[in-house]
Amino acid sequence: MSSLLLPLAAGSALVTQVEAAPRLDGKALVAFFSRSGNTRVIAGQLSRALPADLFEIELAIPYPADYFETVEQARQERDRGDRPPLKAQLASTASYTTVFLGFPIWGETAPPVIRSFLAVSDLAGKTIIPFITHGGFGLGNSQAVLASHAPQARLMEGFSMQAPQERQTIERVAGWLETLKVK
Repeated sequence: MSSLLLPLAAGSALVTQVEAAPRLDGKALVAFFSRSGNTRVIAGQLSRALPADLFEIELAIPYPADYFETVEQARQERDRGDRPPLKAQLASTASYTTVFLGFPIWGETAPPVIRSFLAVSDLAGKTIIPFITHGGFGLGNSQAVLASHAPQARLMEGFSMQAPQERQTIERVAGWLETLKVK
């Protein structure tokens, strides 16, 4: 790993872990959004291991149960630049020094709900460490989204993991059903 500071956006930078360790001397928060449960599993593990408070980021009106309807709705929200309303907000972030922020990659970027969370959460002066799941196409522009929506925060290099199970499961079951000629 390089000890280079990589500028992402005005006022923000991605810091490698060699250069500076996250400040865990204060209270930590694990905030996450998860559709299928992959990111939720990581969030739970982090919360128990650190220990840290846990906050699930949820929409006021949940995404559809159907995976492909959700994909389409999220694409439209992304294209319009929407920030869908949240079910709940953190009362305060003042006591946290570090925020582990988890989400899946949707359409090669952070889901619109993450933009909503960042817009309503005061993360100035906090260290943000992302943990991201994706379907095989990598992080997309998610780091730039975090940097632009939390410009006063310190963005650390995080954790990412390929976790495409929901789409693969749906496609495999649909293929199997086709072989059975089930209508």
